[in-house]
Amino acid sequence: MSKRDLLLEIGLEEMPARFVAQAAAQFKEKVEKWLAQERLPFDQITSYETPRRFAVLVSGLAEKQPDRNDEAKGPARKIAQDEAGNWSKAAQGFARSNAVEVDQLYFKEVNGVEYIHARKSEAGKETKDLLPQLSDVIAGMSFPKNMRWGANELKYLRPIRWMVALFGEELIDLEIAGVHAGRITRGHRFLGKEVELGSPDEYVSKLAEQYVVVNPEERRATIVEQIRRMEQEQGWKIPMDEGLLDEVVHLVEYPTALFGTFEEEFLSIPREVLVTSMREHQRYFPVENAEGQLLNHFVTVRNGDSRALENVAKGNEKVLRARLSDARFFYEEDQKLSIESCTKRLESIVFHEELGTIGDKVRRVRKTAAQIADKLAISQAEAQQVDRIAEIAKFDLVTNMVGEFPELQGIMGEDYARKAKESDVVARGVFEHYLPRFAGDQMPGSTQGAIVSMADKLDTIVGCFAIGIVPTGSQDPYGLRRMAAGIVSILIERNWTLSLEQLWDAALSAYAEQGVNKRTADEVKKDLIDFFALRLKNVLQENGIRYDVIDAVLSANVSLVPAVLAKAKALMAAVASDEEYKLIVEQFNRVNNLAQKATADDVNESLFAEQVERDLYTAYQSVSKEIESLDDQEKVLASLATLKEPIKSFFDQVMVMAEDPAVRANRLGLLLRLSRLIFGYADFAKLVFA
Repeated sequence: MSKRDLLLEIGLEEMPARFVAQAAAQFKEKVEKWLAQERLPFDQITSYETPRRFAVLVSGLAEKQPDRNDEAKGPARKIAQDEAGNWSKAAQGFARSNAVEVDQLYFKEVNGVEYIHARKSEAGKETKDLLPQLSDVIAGMSFPKNMRWGANELKYLRPIRWMVALFGEELIDLEIAGVHAGRITRGHRFLGKEVELGSPDEYVSKLAEQYVVVNPEERRATIVEQIRRMEQEQGWKIPMDEGLLDEVVHLVEYPTALFGTFEEEFLSIPREVLVTSMREHQRYFPVENAEGQLLNHFVTVRNGDSRALENVAKGNEKVLRARLSDARFFYEEDQKLSIESCTKRLESIVFHEELGTIGDKVRRVRKTAAQIADKLAISQAEAQQVDRIAEIAKFDLVTNMVGEFPELQGIMGEDYARKAKESDVVARGVFEHYLPRFAGDQMPGSTQGAIVSMADKLDTIVGCFAIGIVPTGSQDPYGLRRMAAGIVSILIERNWTLSLEQLWDAALSAYAEQGVNKRTADEVKKDLIDFFALRLKNVLQENGIRYDVIDAVLSANVSLVPAVLAKAKALMAAVASDEEYKLIVEQFNRVNNLAQKATADDVNESLFAEQVERDLYTAYQSVSKEIESLDDQEKVLASLATLKEPIKSFFDQVMVMAEDPAVRANRLGLLLRLSRLIFGYADFAKLVFA
């Protein structure tokens, strides 16, 4: 089958850097899906993107669809024909839908029943005749933000300025918003010029000649190589934040790294302020010495070549000087504020219209944190530190610096708290109460910080659930899933035996005192159980736990978070390493199946007719007592496994459903107790064995 390459390029006004990769990935996905839908085989599809374009190069695209020779199955003979052999309306409709005449229908037997069939033959269409449909694919893309331009009705990420559509050397007729596809692509806005493409394979090389590197990975590699070379030449360390690097890659078409200098006096500003100001406002990389201390230099990436870099550096230095002057002013002005004056201002800042001000939130968090501290039985001095952290944790929200850089919340709070002579634990706790902020983030280092972190996150989650804000689908504007994952991570990392119910009750009681009761506590907790179970499922998946083991442990009590993970690991090891465990689970499941018939768990030893009944009851009592004192979930599981032989002997020698109602009820009551004990650990019936 003959093949050609296909090139599609959509040229736009500069796109926001954060949308470039998403747009390119979506374009590739949609084109790939369309090719599959149209039955057009190809060898490979490659995506390219810069701030002014996204494109795909489809290598080895067939020039023609494969011919089709399909067989369609229709209704059974008794439906397709009447007793006289005439075709029914159902058969006629089936024929029409498959574009055949009724006399072309035939019968085939399937599983002993005759059905009508139709054979559909269709010659493959020429690819070049199908490609104009790609206009709909391009116009049908969706973006986080759209705009209109001119008199066009089309909404798009940015105005479309040119398009290239080549199938081999042949131009494809595409038109969108008045722009017709051609052979002309555009080079760098200032350094390059328009260039005509004869075929798709010229795309990358001809644009490179016009100062456009269309492969984002190549731009990334160039930036990293240039910065690493600068490190060696200058004797610096240049930390590269991956998020910033991603953004810079999609800000430029032809990257050239350079460095600049700012006055040493600005180094008196906290490191976080300097780095944030450089990163957020200017997209600069900071520079460190060998010991990791910040230097008065910065690295930026120019969208262009190496000509006149000195002038470019001076221009960037001038801009950064103004930014840092503002940052220093904000920082110095914040020193004039007292923590108490800041916390008073929180009373006028709305947290949520139905949940009150941030001042209200602070009071709730203090109450919740106090209850958690009490349940953990920490010392009085530590409890006082918890209360102080909770009291001042949000004060930096009203400072100039956090107003300018919201991502510095907590960071500036710690710095200002230290300057206000707060203790190290309290000052650090102001920062730690935001942790973890995202998956993989650092955890609170102190017990006090961890307690306030949980209390703060609980307050937001429980409050939102109490007024009916429950995340659905991908919608989670308040970041409740992230907060719940943070609580789960803290409980696991610290191995705290606080139950989720205790935590929810603590937060709910704080809201009850405030009078927020749009939903009942039971309604809220019902939703919270499902919500936190999903966060636990994610944690178990991240730890490599099998799907059936996850289902098993999550079907039991999930209130003690560290125990859930420990159970899953223990059960995973038992199922994976012990072939005998299948036999143990079979006995557990036999117990559970019959236990469903019990109406009560009453057990009367005088009604035992066989020794194996007494043996099983004794084993139940022994294991039940033993696991009450065990924290190690592997040992708990091993203890439960010892019930296998008594259970097996019981079923081998006893008829559970005895004729005597009292004996029958007694045996079922024993099995119900056993089932509750065993399946309180996990739902063993959900385990899958090969």
